[in-house]
Amino acid sequence: MTEHVTERLRGLTEDKAQGAFSELVRAFAHIGLMSFGGPAAQIALMHRICVEEKRWVSEDRFLHALNFCMLLPGPEAQQLATYIGWLTHGVRGGMAAGLLFVLPGLAVILGLSTLYAYYHDVGWVAGLFFGLKAAILAIVVEAVVRIGRRALKTRFHRLIALAAFLALFAFALPFPLVVLAAGLAGLAEARAVARDDTHASDPGEPDRAEPRRLGRSLATLAFWLIVWQAPILPLWLLAGEGGLAEVFAFFSRMALVTFGGAYAVLAYVAQVAVDQYHWLKPGEMLDGLALAETTPGPLVLVLSYVGFLAGFRDAGGLPPFLGGVLGGLLAAWATFVPSFVWIFAGAPYVERLRGNRMITAALSAITAAVVGVILNLAVWFALHVLFAEVGQWSIWPVAAEAPGGAAPAFSVSLPLPDPTTLDPAALVLAFLSAVMIFVLKQGMGRTLLTAAALGLLWRLAL
Repeated sequence: MTEHVTERLRGLTEDKAQGAFSELVRAFAHIGLMSFGGPAAQIALMHRICVEEKRWVSEDRFLHALNFCMLLPGPEAQQLATYIGWLTHGVRGGMAAGLLFVLPGLAVILGLSTLYAYYHDVGWVAGLFFGLKAAILAIVVEAVVRIGRRALKTRFHRLIALAAFLALFAFALPFPLVVLAAGLAGLAEARAVARDDTHASDPGEPDRAEPRRLGRSLATLAFWLIVWQAPILPLWLLAGEGGLAEVFAFFSRMALVTFGGAYAVLAYVAQVAVDQYHWLKPGEMLDGLALAETTPGPLVLVLSYVGFLAGFRDAGGLPPFLGGVLGGLLAAWATFVPSFVWIFAGAPYVERLRGNRMITAALSAITAAVVGVILNLAVWFALHVLFAEVGQWSIWPVAAEAPGGAAPAFSVSLPLPDPTTLDPAALVLAFLSAVMIFVLKQGMGRTLLTAAALGLLWRLAL
């Protein structure tokens, strides 16, 4: 049955696909160069070109593919590009579309990361980033509002979002643990509803794929998993477990939990890359997101910036520039190759996945948790943009204290800014950026450019 579905999907576009691979390459090269503005704008651009202009896929098929990609970890826009390429030209089409969507932005972010690593202390560059960071704060707040409206439709989901925020903000729990707990809570809630609803239909068992197709899918999955982890062995042999090998291992783990896009995963990357590995400083995380906002391609390319700085500062005996480029490329490899795994191995079973009510419930709970994660990111940004000094206020529960003054079993630690270090200029720029986004309905690009220009003028006037 799965084979029949796959052949039918490909048949929908066979007349358009034949002899048009070069057209696909040109179209996705254009999309890769022009995909500014985050996943919403990128998906809209793909819809206009692939559905309205080229008519490679129908409206229903486009939405069907988008729904599948929204369920997966990783950049949904790149996965959608890969899916459309696969639908029209098989694996080579998926490879071409997915790579062309990422490569222009990757080249730009590596170039900007190089300039940043060498020249970020120059006055005019610092002025530009001062304004960009204030605008990023307003953009992240807008992301909380936008995603929250879509995801928090029930009281249960609002509670999940609140719990996720407190887990990260107050208890500093790992992001993967928060995602796992949210998914399990969604499953439990769906089972409880199913037991109480006497009219609920039984989701039943999904249709079994033909053994030959299942075998091919497993072989595809195994092949791409080997490709994904191929760099780890030579890295261990050349540099041991630290340095670039550690960078690759870290971002490989990130690729499996990046539900909710860059805004969600950045909170965990900041927590680990800044506090645990000390690859970069809190302010530099904000600068990286500002760079990613101003480049084409997926916003999660900010991880290549983090990888570049990590490799630049700990190259394991290599020249800093070479270490930085390798770090940025390894972060991109670990982040984007899994997207090909999910599409090439999972696309034939899209209908089965979408029809499973339990999976839908778990993923909707994860999406709700992502709202809390992004809210935590917004608060983290606000504190570090608006205040020069942010300390920690730790609360040690008396009941958890051990005899002899030993460390308690757990604690609550809240960030505490120094009110005397408030930056009025940053506050004004963040407020103006919020007015442009929420009141004047200006786009992300215009808001970033305006804030960067104002920040530059402010620093030059000092």
